[in-house]
Amino acid sequence: MKRISFKKVVAIAVSAIALSTTSVMAQEDEASGVSTDAGMDIYSSYIWRGAKFGTGAALQPWMSFTAGNFEIGSWNSISTGGVEAFEADLYASYSFDFGLGIAVTDYYFGGAYFGDSCHYVEPSLSFEKGGFSIMGAYMLNAEDMYFEIGYSFENLFDIAIGVGDGQYTVDGELNVCNVSIKKSKEIQVTDKFVIPVSGGITLNPSTEGFFGYLGLSF
Repeated sequence: MKRISFKKVVAIAVSAIALSTTSVMAQEDEASGVSTDAGMDIYSSYIWRGAKFGTGAALQPWMSFTAGNFEIGSWNSISTGGVEAFEADLYASYSFDFGLGIAVTDYYFGGAYFGDSCHYVEPSLSFEKGGFSIMGAYMLNAEDMYFEIGYSFENLFDIAIGVGDGQYTVDGELNVCNVSIKKSKEIQVTDKFVIPVSGGITLNPSTEGFFGYLGLSF
């Protein structure tokens, strides 16, 4: 499948989401299992798979369109520091009831949108059961692999260990690149207003990078 065709399909779908704003549509969506959602996270640093991108805090708006087990959406990150790490991703995914997930993500890092060097397409597989999760991804353009296993200790914290090659490690060879511990909770501001807060620490044993970060969700 050509990347330009994938981007056009998702762009049309996202445009359709923006037009579905009337109360009548909302009621029809609820009855049919179709929904839209949007929000923004603000993180002290953008940390992903054992690496830090940009400087300063990162604004990360997103929106999604869901129909049953199928979802398409957009996720973005804009760094506020002197070193910008702009990213705008489009994705499509399908989740099976028994825990298997299939996704394709188009990572865009700025420049001519239809250029050959600005996009990285990554198919991925994941599986979740109880607190256990596992995923594998392969970035086609860069030929980088990433695998992660995680476990969520209910009401305590989440842990994850990731292994990758290419951009994820100091020498490009397959190695452990992400050891993370994360925690999420909700801060009760008023009786009806709650702010989700999350934070964590991440160590990349390959690059020896160590990061702490805190985020708010709206």
